[in-house]
Amino acid sequence: MRFSRAVAVATLAFAVAACTEEKKEAPKPAAAAAPAPAPAPDKIIIGHVGSMTGEQATFGVSTDNAIKLAIAEQNKKGGIKGKQIELKTLDDQGKPEEAAVAATRLITQDKITLLLGEVASSRSLAMAPIADANKVPMISPTSTNPRVTKDGANTRPFVFRVCFIDPFQGTVMAKFATEKKIKNVAILKDVGNDYSVGLADFFQKKFVELGGKIVAEQSYKDGDQDFKAQLTAIKGKKPDAIYVPGYYGAVALIGRQAKELGLKVPLMGGDGWDSAKLFEVAKGALDGSYFSNHYTDEDPSPVVQEFIAKYKAAYGSVPDALAVLGYDAANVAFDAMSRAKDLSGPEIAAALAATKDFKAVSGVINIDADHNAVKSAVVLGIEKNKAKYAATVNP
Repeated sequence: MRFSRAVAVATLAFAVAACTEEKKEAPKPAAAAAPAPAPAPDKIIIGHVGSMTGEQATFGVSTDNAIKLAIAEQNKKGGIKGKQIELKTLDDQGKPEEAAVAATRLITQDKITLLLGEVASSRSLAMAPIADANKVPMISPTSTNPRVTKDGANTRPFVFRVCFIDPFQGTVMAKFATEKKIKNVAILKDVGNDYSVGLADFFQKKFVELGGKIVAEQSYKDGDQDFKAQLTAIKGKKPDAIYVPGYYGAVALIGRQAKELGLKVPLMGGDGWDSAKLFEVAKGALDGSYFSNHYTDEDPSPVVQEFIAKYKAAYGSVPDALAVLGYDAANVAFDAMSRAKDLSGPEIAAALAATKDFKAVSGVINIDADHNAVKSAVVLGIEKNKAKYAATVNP
């Protein structure tokens, strides 16, 4: 998915600069840090950077819970190459600059073997150059912006993901809207967020290609609470639906304010909607709306239902897609580390790049040449303030 330092002082400066202007490519750090003593020989330290606090805290907590579950299972099996796995999690508070600082600390001070995170694209974009510079493999569970694994035209050698990317996710909802006979769409996006801007662009391109029309484009910024001016402008254009590729906190408020203004059209969005908080805050205002996602808990597949049962037993709730992909990211990492010739960064990265037909909870994962997962997506509809399965779209 889905946002918006040191190795050396120059590394931190570059990483912060990468987050301040969403349209710029994340720059390369000037140099990697000097080698430091290796961790204890009987331990493998895995790092996780997530939004454990802040406006998207449910994302970080869900992902971290699932990673812990995967590690406990792997350690019970004997670990990897005879070594037990230890997790170090750092909170980035939902801020790209903090994500860069956290990644740097995990790599240079904690001597991690592999980095998991971030779930949000802007934060992963801040971390990716640091992972590359230090030759530490990084796997994002849910960052969907294409630039996370690309440095300009080049694939980042040490950065991977286990989710589909926004060109596909945007296409999924454009096709779904077309099939629903939706012809005129307004777009309301977070202009300070790589995920939101990218997903809006890909949706718009495909929707227009399929014969649809974008009748209005409005924007907001992370932290905004009042969207009535934008929604009033949109209402005047009489759209059939509004595409809102944002995160759950803003989306829930947008849904409620749209209802207050008498905007009786569905909202559509992406995987950034997926949180129990969406429904808690929306209070039914999003009924009739749709969003694309990585999985549905209605999937009868034994691997899905087994994971749901384990997660509920451990944490007392049904896992969201962030938990599913956190679990999948950890297990893809363990699989690659087990296959790697040794536990050096280059060897693990080579094994990750060779991942094929990995049976994960979110589907079968194949890593392509750009280090992205090729997999299906689902569309969920909201009925009675709950997400319900609507469709599956294959790549």
